[in-house]
Amino acid sequence: MPLVSIITPSWNVEGLIEETIRSVQSQTFADWELLIADDCSTDNTPGIIADIGERDPRVKLIRQAKNGGPALARQASIDAAQGRYLAFLDSDDLWLPEKLERQLAFAKEKRAALSYTAFRRINETNTVTGRLIAVPASLSYGQLLKNTAIATLTAMVDREISGPIAMKNEGYDDFCLWLSILERGHTAYGLNEDLARYRVRGSSVSSRPVRSAKWVWQIYRNVEQLSLIRSAWCFAHWGARAWLKRREF
Repeated sequence: MPLVSIITPSWNVEGLIEETIRSVQSQTFADWELLIADDCSTDNTPGIIADIGERDPRVKLIRQAKNGGPALARQASIDAAQGRYLAFLDSDDLWLPEKLERQLAFAKEKRAALSYTAFRRINETNTVTGRLIAVPASLSYGQLLKNTAIATLTAMVDREISGPIAMKNEGYDDFCLWLSILERGHTAYGLNEDLARYRVRGSSVSSRPVRSAKWVWQIYRNVEQLSLIRSAWCFAHWGARAWLKRREF
């Protein structure tokens, strides 16, 4: 069985998915499987994935029966995953070649249920925009409630330490997952190395800040069931950090 299962949802990314897959195939660590759950794309995204999978059996296409959004697609990949470690990569983002090797060594050293790394943003033409997005050395549950530090494409979960995991069908399902792991008493550890590229697209699910803020508030109140006062306190900190993170300098 592979050591690392890579969890990737896809939908209508025929112009980007091959490059994302190539960034995984270029990893210096090769003991992985890439599980791409296609959410009923209407373009040639599944065809591209299937064609690459014929040449590299580590790349596996999962076809969703109906369009249900990224949370359900990620869950389909998790359900099929064989690896001890789950690494998350969206279908338009990229990893640098040493990402898995460096993060695995770090996660093992820290015995981390959840780890994450620094990254840079790119635009649709692969031009790096803005600064390195650095990350804190560690985050507890309470700290993560007020933070935006764990970007999905940098996250890795050790299932032997974290215990069972499942996605919630919410906006920011990834944030819900990280909170559910840390709420059990685990600490997340950050590797402050530039190992990934987050692509900013106008059509991406997380590209609208007002909607993102609404999702976070709903998570505080409906999922985590925080009090109104604690929700407001966490939201103020989260909003300030989100604004700083979006700045390009």
